[in-house]
Amino acid sequence: MAEPETWDLLVAGGGPAGLAAAAQAAAAGLSVLVVDERVTPGGQIHKRMGPGFAVRDPRALGPDYVRGGELIAAAADAGARLLTRTAVLALDGEEVVLATDGERARTVRARRRLLAAGAYDRPVAFPGWTLPGVLTAGGAQTLVKTQRVLPGERIVFAGSGPLALAFPAQLHGYGANVALVLEAGPAPGPADVARMARAARGNVGLLRDAVAYRARLLRGRVPLRYRRIVVRAEGDGRVEAVTHAAVDGDWRVVPGSERTVAADVLCLGYGFVPSTELPRLAGCAFGFDEDRGGACVAVDEWMRTSVPGVLAAGDGTGVEGSYVAIDEGRLAALGAALDLGRITAADAAAAAAAPRRRLARKRAFRAALSRMHRIGPGIFELADPQTVVCRCEEVRRAELDAAIDASDDVNVVKSLTRAGMGLCQGRNCQRQIGAALAARHGGTPAAVAPATPRLPARPVALGAIAQMPENDPGRFQ
Repeated sequence: MAEPETWDLLVAGGGPAGLAAAAQAAAAGLSVLVVDERVTPGGQIHKRMGPGFAVRDPRALGPDYVRGGELIAAAADAGARLLTRTAVLALDGEEVVLATDGERARTVRARRRLLAAGAYDRPVAFPGWTLPGVLTAGGAQTLVKTQRVLPGERIVFAGSGPLALAFPAQLHGYGANVALVLEAGPAPGPADVARMARAARGNVGLLRDAVAYRARLLRGRVPLRYRRIVVRAEGDGRVEAVTHAAVDGDWRVVPGSERTVAADVLCLGYGFVPSTELPRLAGCAFGFDEDRGGACVAVDEWMRTSVPGVLAAGDGTGVEGSYVAIDEGRLAALGAALDLGRITAADAAAAAAAPRRRLARKRAFRAALSRMHRIGPGIFELADPQTVVCRCEEVRRAELDAAIDASDDVNVVKSLTRAGMGLCQGRNCQRQIGAALAARHGGTPAAVAPATPRLPARPVALGAIAQMPENDPGRFQ
């Protein structure tokens, strides 16, 4: 049997963190393999047009598209190999099992492994969230950015954080009829403006973008309502109306404040949740920060995890945005090069100075926004007993409550109800179940252990991992 190919650095994830790391590591002389499940690299924020599309003027698709092209070109020009339609199924020491669409799984070796799988839209369960016409911001972005298709004729956007301002404005700019924007957090006050001004150094572009987005909504007369959260979507076979309500500082619904508006699309943008499947399978230690998506991989100053040889960077370690992801990727690459003896400690420190300075400024700006964008526990309390919480297995809240009454272990709840056993492997329901467990048995969601990670990390065709048949004619005589 042939020896598996060996790389200095394998990067799992071709988004901002992974691409920036690949360019930095390859420039330092490391052999680098980047693998990504998508048909094109770039990740969600820098999503590329799919096969069959020709882009003659990248600037017409916006600055994110242009920046994505620059990141991809930098990684490729530095000598990194970019492998798309490929998922990491398992990690065992230096051995990594990969599966490319239409091919058999194979094993490669990597002296260092960087996990940069990014994040996905935060699921929010409420009555009607499974109706056709209810989309996450990521799903709507896919339609708009890569297919140039508007999701509907009358759109309500509900969410919180920078996305609640940026994405409705972008949709409106594409010609969409955005009827209403609901922000669960509070409106900025004088103290918030002062904090943002103090943290403006290195973040002027972000402030300029925010002002431009708000101005676009004002010019388009798109109403923006603060301290409002979606509580219900209704319709016969698809969304026809959206009900929203006022919330307190914990995002809990204020009784008697419900209002209903007609809509054929409800777009949800309540932030993101880190993709933690690979770090959990690798055995990495975690912390918890609800405002960064919940479970966050613990890393040191060079983005090393608690597992020797494994690094992590980007939104998969805690959601902080693409600019932070890029500089975290660069630090991870420098850390890998340092550990492998390709650069000296002095050279690594010198190269890391600028990324560290930018990260400090971005985090200072994020702290200035924290009062407005803090996630409230009420987001986990919108489902009624008949709401489907686990979409894959169609498990309703009442069934989950009965199992939660019997146990405070998420694995037991999973076994009793099958919640989390479907195609998404708990990505859509596990946070909701963890919050319900905490509420029923005391404590916080941070204290609820997640379900035991299982192989393979991603869905894969059985034929890709099945053992090859024995070629022995005598065996069956």
